[in-house]
Amino acid sequence: MPELYIGLMSGTSLDGVDAVLADLSGPRCRVLHHHAAAFAPGMRAELLALNASGPDELHRAALAANALARCYAQAVHALLAQAGCAPAAVRAIGAHGQTVRHRPGAFDGTGYTLQLNNPALLAELTGICVVADLRSRDLAAGGQGAPLVPAFHQQQFGQPGQDALVLNIGGIANLSVLRADGSVLGFDCGPGNALMDHWCQQHLGQAFDRDGAWAASGRVAPALLALLQAEPYLHQAPPKSTGRDLFHPGWLEQHLRALPPLPAADVQATLLELTASACAASATSYKNNSEFLAVCGGGAFNGQLMARLQALLPGLRVQPTDTLGLPALQVEAAAFAWLARQCLHGLPGNLPSATGAQGARVLGAIYPA
Repeated sequence: MPELYIGLMSGTSLDGVDAVLADLSGPRCRVLHHHAAAFAPGMRAELLALNASGPDELHRAALAANALARCYAQAVHALLAQAGCAPAAVRAIGAHGQTVRHRPGAFDGTGYTLQLNNPALLAELTGICVVADLRSRDLAAGGQGAPLVPAFHQQQFGQPGQDALVLNIGGIANLSVLRADGSVLGFDCGPGNALMDHWCQQHLGQAFDRDGAWAASGRVAPALLALLQAEPYLHQAPPKSTGRDLFHPGWLEQHLRALPPLPAADVQATLLELTASACAASATSYKNNSEFLAVCGGGAFNGQLMARLQALLPGLRVQPTDTLGLPALQVEAAAFAWLARQCLHGLPGNLPSATGAQGARVLGAIYPA
């Protein structure tokens, strides 16, 4: 008998919401339907602005959370209509929210991670139980609160006796190391698409560099690449996680000011190389006997980025997760459907080896229908 959950994901790229209807009754997640909804430009701009301090931000954040819940609800209704499924057939929605600050361990030893969301409103608008606030318990247990997807990657892609690597490239890139003995390591490698998207929007007026074509037209600037690669985060040992708090436009501009002016296309090429090199260095360090690197997230659709990853990792087959049975744009949303199930069943959702928490914890707060 199917056990249906909905997973919602709006990531660091701020491009919109991915929603999946998943059957979690078997040993692996089976996505039945997928719906993607882009953010309206004004909403995207406000969510991006709330990543930094600004006037009246508590008021603005509360209203943005309400707007996001309504956007989530619209995606849920569209998904259910597409599937011909009644809300009552769905056990729960896993709603991650929109991360606007991520400072684990900072300031007072605990720090915080902040996801805008209004799960109570989402439950009211959909008539479905909602599981939200999926990071704070891990943080309270001394962890980073991220990444949370490695546990799902192990469930979905792990094979006994085989090493494997799963790389998610959203706004930030994170790697899951699935070891032959069943142990798992996971961490954020560094920037993914966020800086490239920002530079493309600023200079071309486009939300992203389709297929990496603009980056491919430029040349990597060695001096800029060296400055960017000197960022201490890139050389830290895991567990570690990051976000726009570190890799933001001001961070890039600071390094650009230290150099003579560069052609915009060369900066884009250098940002792509930064992402590729950070991901490749992480994969090289932890690949063990892995034969492939499975890539998910929006970065899997950037042909130039995938080509650079393959060139930097000649000993691995770089391939989208589609080849393993789960399309690249569905993986993260499916992970949050799975985390909702873990919560309702009273099962841990984190991996201390990935987040650094003191132990396994049941994650999430439940908002009944």
